[in-house]
Amino acid sequence: MVKLDVVGILSDLDDAALADVEKHVRRRVFQPGSEIIESEGDSSDVFLILSGAVRVVNYSLSGREVTLEEIGVGGCVGHLAAIDGEPRSACVLAVGVTEVAMMNPASFETVIKNHPTVAWRVIRELARIVRASTRRIVDVSTLGANERVIAEIFRLAQPVAKDDGSAIISPVPVHSDLAGKVSTSRETVARVFGSLARQGIVLKQGDGLFIPDIARLEALLG
Repeated sequence: MVKLDVVGILSDLDDAALADVEKHVRRRVFQPGSEIIESEGDSSDVFLILSGAVRVVNYSLSGREVTLEEIGVGGCVGHLAAIDGEPRSACVLAVGVTEVAMMNPASFETVIKNHPTVAWRVIRELARIVRASTRRIVDVSTLGANERVIAEIFRLAQPVAKDDGSAIISPVPVHSDLAGKVSTSRETVARVFGSLARQGIVLKQGDGLFIPDIARLEALLG
Protein backbone atom coordinates (compact mmCIF):
# COMPACT_ATOMS: atom_id res chain seq x y z
CA MET A 1 0.00 0.00 0.00
CA VAL A 2 1.34 3.44 -0.98
CA LYS A 3 2.20 5.52 2.09
CA LEU A 4 0.54 8.88 2.45
CA ASP A 5 3.85 10.68 2.86
CA VAL A 6 4.25 10.71 -0.95
CA VAL A 7 1.69 13.54 -0.88
CA GLY A 8 3.33 16.94 -0.69
CA ILE A 9 1.06 18.45 1.94
CA LEU A 10 1.68 15.44 4.22
CA SER A 11 5.40 14.96 3.61
CA ASP A 12 6.50 16.56 6.91
CA LEU A 13 4.42 14.22 9.08
CA ASP A 14 5.93 11.43 11.15
CA ASP A 15 4.56 7.88 11.22
CA ALA A 16 2.18 8.55 14.11
CA ALA A 17 0.72 11.60 12.38
CA LEU A 18 0.39 9.72 9.08
CA ALA A 19 -1.47 6.95 10.89
CA ASP A 20 -3.86 9.58 12.23
CA VAL A 21 -4.45 10.99 8.73
CA GLU A 22 -4.99 7.47 7.37
CA LYS A 23 -8.08 7.21 9.59
CA HIS A 24 -9.64 10.10 7.68
CA VAL A 25 -9.10 8.87 4.11
CA ARG A 26 -10.60 6.29 1.83
CA ARG A 27 -8.68 5.00 -1.16
CA ARG A 28 -9.92 4.57 -4.70
CA VAL A 29 -8.44 3.71 -8.09
CA PHE A 30 -9.59 5.50 -11.27
CA GLN A 31 -9.09 4.13 -14.77
CA PRO A 32 -7.53 6.24 -17.56
CA GLY A 33 -9.91 8.96 -18.76
CA SER A 34 -12.26 8.58 -15.81
CA GLU A 35 -13.79 11.74 -14.43
CA ILE A 36 -12.62 12.26 -10.86
CA ILE A 37 -14.21 15.68 -10.37
CA GLU A 38 -17.08 17.10 -12.41
CA SER A 39 -16.94 20.80 -13.27
CA GLU A 40 -19.64 22.77 -11.43
CA GLY A 41 -20.43 19.64 -9.43
CA ASP A 42 -21.50 19.94 -5.81
CA SER A 43 -19.10 17.30 -4.44
CA SER A 44 -16.40 18.66 -2.13
CA ASP A 45 -13.97 15.82 -1.39
CA VAL A 46 -10.22 16.43 -1.48
CA PHE A 47 -8.15 14.01 -3.60
CA LEU A 48 -4.52 13.18 -2.77
CA ILE A 49 -2.70 11.59 -5.71
CA LEU A 50 -0.85 8.44 -4.63
CA SER A 51 0.00 7.06 -8.08
CA GLY A 52 -0.67 7.99 -11.69
CA ALA A 53 -1.62 11.54 -12.65
CA VAL A 54 -4.60 13.78 -13.30
CA ARG A 55 -5.42 16.50 -15.81
CA VAL A 56 -7.31 19.58 -14.66
CA VAL A 57 -9.41 20.94 -17.52
CA ASN A 58 -12.15 23.42 -18.26
CA TYR A 59 -14.22 24.11 -21.35
CA SER A 60 -14.79 27.22 -23.42
CA LEU A 61 -18.28 28.29 -24.53
CA SER A 62 -17.58 26.63 -27.88
CA GLY A 63 -16.76 23.36 -26.13
CA ARG A 64 -12.98 23.46 -26.60
CA GLU A 65 -11.13 21.68 -23.82
CA VAL A 66 -8.59 23.88 -22.06
CA THR A 67 -5.97 22.13 -19.94
CA LEU A 68 -5.17 24.12 -16.81
CA GLU A 69 -2.45 21.76 -15.58
CA GLU A 70 -1.40 18.16 -15.09
CA ILE A 71 -0.67 16.97 -11.57
CA GLY A 72 1.29 13.83 -10.75
CA VAL A 73 2.09 11.77 -7.68
CA GLY A 74 2.13 13.85 -4.52
CA GLY A 75 -0.34 16.43 -5.78
CA CYS A 76 -3.65 17.48 -4.32
CA VAL A 77 -6.87 18.52 -6.06
CA GLY A 78 -10.30 19.51 -4.88
CA HIS A 79 -9.27 21.51 -1.86
CA LEU A 80 -10.85 24.77 -3.08
CA ALA A 81 -14.38 23.37 -2.84
CA ALA A 82 -13.56 21.74 0.49
CA ILE A 83 -12.47 25.13 1.86
CA ASP A 84 -15.21 27.45 0.56
CA GLY A 85 -18.09 25.06 -0.18
CA GLU A 86 -18.59 26.49 -3.68
CA PRO A 87 -19.19 24.34 -6.81
CA ARG A 88 -16.20 22.79 -8.52
CA SER A 89 -14.27 25.26 -10.66
CA ALA A 90 -12.86 22.67 -13.10
CA CYS A 91 -13.07 19.07 -14.26
CA VAL A 92 -10.38 16.59 -13.18
CA LEU A 93 -9.63 13.50 -15.29
CA ALA A 94 -7.36 10.52 -14.62
CA VAL A 95 -4.47 10.48 -17.10
CA GLY A 96 -3.49 6.86 -16.45
CA VAL A 97 -4.49 4.33 -13.82
CA THR A 98 -4.57 6.64 -10.82
CA GLU A 99 -4.88 5.85 -7.12
CA VAL A 100 -6.10 8.58 -4.81
CA ALA A 101 -6.79 9.03 -1.12
CA MET A 102 -10.05 10.91 -0.61
CA MET A 103 -11.07 13.11 2.33
CA ASN A 104 -14.43 14.76 2.89
CA PRO A 105 -14.38 18.45 3.94
CA ALA A 106 -14.88 17.70 7.64
CA SER A 107 -11.96 15.26 7.66
CA PHE A 108 -9.81 17.70 5.68
CA GLU A 109 -10.53 20.42 8.23
CA THR A 110 -9.72 18.06 11.10
CA VAL A 111 -6.39 17.05 9.57
CA ILE A 112 -5.44 20.69 9.00
CA LYS A 113 -6.32 21.67 12.55
CA ASN A 114 -4.52 18.67 14.05
CA HIS A 115 -1.36 19.13 11.97
CA PRO A 116 -0.25 22.77 11.45
CA THR A 117 2.45 21.81 8.93
CA VAL A 118 -0.30 20.50 6.66
CA ALA A 119 -2.14 23.82 6.91
CA TRP A 120 1.01 25.72 5.92
CA ARG A 121 1.63 23.46 2.94
CA VAL A 122 -1.99 23.90 1.79
CA ILE A 123 -1.48 27.67 1.96
CA ARG A 124 1.65 27.34 -0.17
CA GLU A 125 -0.28 25.22 -2.67
CA LEU A 126 -3.01 27.86 -2.90
CA ALA A 127 -0.33 30.49 -3.52
CA ARG A 128 1.06 28.34 -6.34
CA ILE A 129 -2.40 28.11 -7.92
CA VAL A 130 -2.83 31.89 -7.78
CA ARG A 131 0.57 32.46 -9.39
CA ALA A 132 -0.12 29.93 -12.16
CA SER A 133 -3.54 31.47 -12.84
CA THR A 134 -2.06 34.97 -12.98
CA ARG A 135 0.61 33.79 -15.42
CA ARG A 136 -2.03 32.22 -17.66
CA ILE A 137 -4.14 35.39 -17.64
CA VAL A 138 -1.14 37.51 -18.58
CA ASP A 139 -0.15 35.13 -21.37
CA VAL A 140 -3.61 35.04 -22.91
CA SER A 141 -3.94 38.83 -22.59
CA THR A 142 -0.54 39.80 -23.98
CA LEU A 143 0.76 37.00 -26.22
CA GLY A 144 -0.42 35.71 -29.57
CA ALA A 145 -1.10 32.01 -30.07
CA ASN A 146 2.36 31.30 -31.52
CA GLU A 147 4.07 33.10 -28.66
CA ARG A 148 2.01 31.19 -26.08
CA VAL A 149 3.23 27.91 -27.55
CA ILE A 150 6.84 29.11 -27.41
CA ALA A 151 6.38 30.37 -23.85
CA GLU A 152 5.07 26.98 -22.73
CA ILE A 153 8.00 25.14 -24.34
CA PHE A 154 10.34 27.59 -22.60
CA ARG A 155 8.69 26.89 -19.23
CA LEU A 156 9.00 23.14 -19.75
CA ALA A 157 12.68 23.57 -20.63
CA GLN A 158 13.66 25.76 -17.67
CA PRO A 159 13.51 23.08 -14.93
CA VAL A 160 15.64 20.65 -17.01
CA ALA A 161 18.15 23.18 -18.33
CA LYS A 162 21.82 22.18 -18.15
CA ASP A 163 24.80 24.35 -17.32
CA ASP A 164 25.54 24.85 -21.02
CA GLY A 165 22.08 26.33 -21.61
CA SER A 166 20.66 23.31 -23.41
CA ALA A 167 17.70 21.22 -22.29
CA ILE A 168 15.89 18.01 -23.14
CA ILE A 169 12.15 17.80 -22.59
CA SER A 170 11.13 14.16 -22.32
CA PRO A 171 8.83 12.87 -23.58
CA VAL A 172 8.05 15.19 -26.49
CA PRO A 173 4.97 17.24 -25.56
CA VAL A 174 1.82 15.93 -27.25
CA HIS A 175 0.52 18.62 -29.60
CA SER A 176 -3.09 18.33 -28.47
CA ASP A 177 -2.07 18.53 -24.80
CA LEU A 178 0.11 21.56 -25.40
CA ALA A 179 -2.68 23.20 -27.39
CA GLY A 180 -5.06 22.71 -24.48
CA LYS A 181 -2.61 24.30 -22.05
CA VAL A 182 -2.17 27.48 -24.08
CA SER A 183 -5.70 27.83 -25.47
CA THR A 184 -4.95 27.32 -29.14
CA SER A 185 -5.37 24.64 -31.79
CA ARG A 186 -3.30 21.53 -32.39
CA GLU A 187 -2.57 22.82 -35.90
CA THR A 188 -1.05 26.00 -34.45
CA VAL A 189 1.19 23.96 -32.16
CA ALA A 190 2.34 21.80 -35.08
CA ARG A 191 3.06 24.91 -37.16
CA VAL A 192 5.15 26.48 -34.36
CA PHE A 193 7.08 23.24 -33.80
CA GLY A 194 7.83 23.05 -37.51
CA SER A 195 9.10 26.62 -37.60
CA LEU A 196 11.30 26.12 -34.53
CA ALA A 197 12.72 22.91 -35.99
CA ARG A 198 13.61 24.63 -39.28
CA GLN A 199 15.50 27.28 -37.31
CA GLY A 200 17.32 24.63 -35.28
CA ILE A 201 15.85 25.98 -32.03
CA VAL A 202 14.18 22.68 -31.13
CA LEU A 203 15.21 19.26 -32.42
CA LYS A 204 13.65 15.84 -32.03
CA GLN A 205 16.10 13.55 -30.23
CA GLY A 206 14.88 10.01 -29.54
CA ASP A 207 11.71 10.32 -27.51
CA GLY A 208 12.68 13.78 -26.29
CA LEU A 209 12.79 17.35 -27.52
CA PHE A 210 16.33 18.76 -27.57
CA ILE A 211 16.77 22.51 -27.18
CA PRO A 212 20.41 23.48 -27.86
CA ASP A 213 20.04 26.96 -26.35
CA ILE A 214 16.94 27.88 -24.36
CA ALA A 215 18.02 31.54 -24.49
CA ARG A 216 17.05 31.53 -28.17
CA LEU A 217 13.53 30.47 -27.15
CA GLU A 218 13.37 33.28 -24.61
CA ALA A 219 14.56 35.77 -27.19
CA LEU A 220 11.57 34.92 -29.41
CA LEU A 221 9.31 36.18 -26.62
CA GLY A 222 10.86 39.62 -26.80
